[in-house]
Amino acid sequence: MTTPQLAKMIDHTLLRADATRNELTKLTEEAKQYQFASVCVNPGWVSYAAEQLKGTGVDICTVIGFPLGASTSETKAFETKDAIAKGATEVDMVINIGALKDGKDDVVEQDIRAVVEAAAGTLVKVIIETCLLTDDEKVRACQAAVRAGADFVKTSTGFSTGGATSEDIALMRRTVGPDVGVKASGGVRSLEDMQKMIEAGATRIGASSGVKIMQGGQSTSSY
Repeated sequence: MTTPQLAKMIDHTLLRADATRNELTKLTEEAKQYQFASVCVNPGWVSYAAEQLKGTGVDICTVIGFPLGASTSETKAFETKDAIAKGATEVDMVINIGALKDGKDDVVEQDIRAVVEAAAGTLVKVIIETCLLTDDEKVRACQAAVRAGADFVKTSTGFSTGGATSEDIALMRRTVGPDVGVKASGGVRSLEDMQKMIEAGATRIGASSGVKIMQGGQSTSSY
């Protein structure tokens, strides 16, 4: 793949609680320079990022029910509508992990569908937090996301006990088939890491290390 093609697979990410305006400005300037697929920011920064990136072709991604996924479906739906009204063009929502572990797949599916319906055509990625799940739970979470009409499944928030692995990406790709996106996030710190995820089936990468990846370097970031 060419460098521009790789860049268009990266969600350039800054989700730390202590992120400052200067850091957000730097993030958006880097996104413009490298033409990343999107910047991924917390909802409170969506308006600012949208203003900075207007007309650049870089999407504005935000997170819903983040990072625990334990808020109500009604709250997630409202958060989704609010973020889109403020300029978000993609939303990454965290599933109800406890419900999945309780075997309540219908609750998980309904929770995802509430966000998909609230998004009304805006692209939805579903974070399943693979580090907390068994392989069976990963499969069931992906199946629920597909049934609910999501566009992508995504490995991780980057704020739990682990991030993406190529094995999980391969499992998720086998589960969702060829028509649903798979996003690897958490711990993708180099071009080599990114290539492994792509080979396993990833079609999007979430990383705070996008610039290092483009430069062929190695980041020490945890996300």
